[in-house]
Amino acid sequence: MADFCWMGVGSVATRMLADYGAEVIKIENRTRLDTPRKLPIYKGDVRSYGDEDANPDPDKGGLFNNYCRNKLGVTIDMSKPEGRELAIELIRHSSVVTENFAPGVMERWGLTYDRLRELVPDVVFARMSGYGHSGPHHQFRSYGPIIQAVSGLTFISGLPEREPSGFGLSYMDNQAAYYNSAALLMAILHRETTGEGCEVDVSAVEAGVTLLGADLLDVTVNGRATRRPGYPRGNRLEYPAAAPHGVYPTRHEDRWLAVAVFDDDAWQRFGAAIGAPAWTADARFASLDARVAHQDELDAEVAAWSRDEDAHEAMHLLQAAGVAAAAVQNSQDLAETDPQIAARGTFFELDHPVIGPALFEGSPMHLSGSDADLWRSAPLLGEDNDYVFGTILGLDEQRRTELAAAGVI
Repeated sequence: MADFCWMGVGSVATRMLADYGAEVIKIENRTRLDTPRKLPIYKGDVRSYGDEDANPDPDKGGLFNNYCRNKLGVTIDMSKPEGRELAIELIRHSSVVTENFAPGVMERWGLTYDRLRELVPDVVFARMSGYGHSGPHHQFRSYGPIIQAVSGLTFISGLPEREPSGFGLSYMDNQAAYYNSAALLMAILHRETTGEGCEVDVSAVEAGVTLLGADLLDVTVNGRATRRPGYPRGNRLEYPAAAPHGVYPTRHEDRWLAVAVFDDDAWQRFGAAIGAPAWTADARFASLDARVAHQDELDAEVAAWSRDEDAHEAMHLLQAAGVAAAAVQNSQDLAETDPQIAARGTFFELDHPVIGPALFEGSPMHLSGSDADLWRSAPLLGEDNDYVFGTILGLDEQRRTELAAAGVI
């Protein structure tokens, strides 16, 4: 696979295939580094995501190393004619070509689907962009937060009587990546079945729209507006009714407890578990209907109790009483304390030649007999130039040295 993908939305898509045996050759440019190479998180560094380093070590970027494991890495300067010739030769040796540039980049390099078919008649050409490669908006550039807004996801999020709040930073970058993986696998299956390649064109906006099912049904079938008094409901639940139902602050900074009480029996168990404070016997909270009618007051009482509690201790306390509750876990919880995540091996360790041993996120599924092969860390910049250009393309050492000296590779 000749992989021109960059950032998360493309790199995560091809990583999925690399995990399960595809030979993915990531194509980079030394003069225009893939953005995740330049961004924290760095191992042992406390800077936040988004604090771009003026002089980054391109081999230390935690995001890049997470996105690009199991891939080979080469450098090609596509602005140079010799670079484009190299890319064409690499494509000749590939059965799949992937990219997620802004629309028009591959065309400027002359790498259209028709041209790729001349090089590889049954090629699968997978294209991943914000809006797809057709329609009046196809040339617009985008990232996850833009996709979330345009697809309607941001509009349906937030608290009642408040403006849309959005969620996460780039949720749709990673979500669209999984759609890209699925589409790529479908195209490969189609070729295996028919002998024909195809062009794959995934629109991240349309992937976002597919996540709106419940809201689309509410609008089109029930005739109700998304934003109306009391909607969106934030953390509250409408069907079935539940109260309390929310996320509440706990003793430590930015640590939260989720609680869901669906009936009066669970409410009695909740009250007994927290020591039966007087407010749990208040008439406003005596029945489910009453609690739903007074959710603001109820949430204030639950929050006043939870603020003195440790999130995990409160979770175990309530779960032991048969009340649905959970600590809202952060990344440290997932990596270090969650027993289910540990048992599944969700995070695994690789020994990277620059940053040393580090944890990376694994594959979310296990296949009997053909599980993910997590065989190497992400490539150093240009690490596999000799193997790919020498062994695969057959360029001798002198020619490779000349290309490196000219800044082509």
